Amino acid sequence: MGWKIPISVLVVIHTDALDVLLIERRDRPGFWQSVTGSLDARDEPPVQAARREVREETGIEPAAGLLEDWGYSNRYEIFPHWRSRYGPGVTENEEHVFGLRLPGRVPVVLSPREHVRHEWLPWAEAAERVFSWSNAEAIRRLPDCATPPRR
Repeated sequence: MGWKIPISVLVVIHTDALDVLLIERRDRPGFWQSVTGSLDARDEPPVQAARREVREETGIEPAAGLLEDWGYSNRYEIFPHWRSRYGPGVTENEEHVFGLRLPGRVPVVLSPREHVRHEWLPWAEAAERVFSWSNAEAIRRLPDCATPPRR
């Protein structure tokens, strides 16, 4: 197995009504999050990684909604219990933030090797549930970052 690339995506999947999809990690019960994942290759564009991760983790086809680059990224320290996945001396990750707006809640098919449960929650409640500060911040930005639905 190769090392993970310390560049990732975070995708806040939400409805027009600003309900947010959260998924619970298999390897850390009680750790709720939005879709996340590392680039597969250094030349994989973050938007492509975002589409791939949404499909892999939720079974949702990104073309069913509007995938938007929210135009910012986070740099954070990788949790010690996950550092073994990265090369020697790698301690930080750069995370690119996206939103995927869907007209409403859609069926979710989780990747059973990664996640065990999912929930749709109002955005403020979802921000309180996630374990990661960067995920919470992204969800709190949702009302300002998401393009309003066309009427």
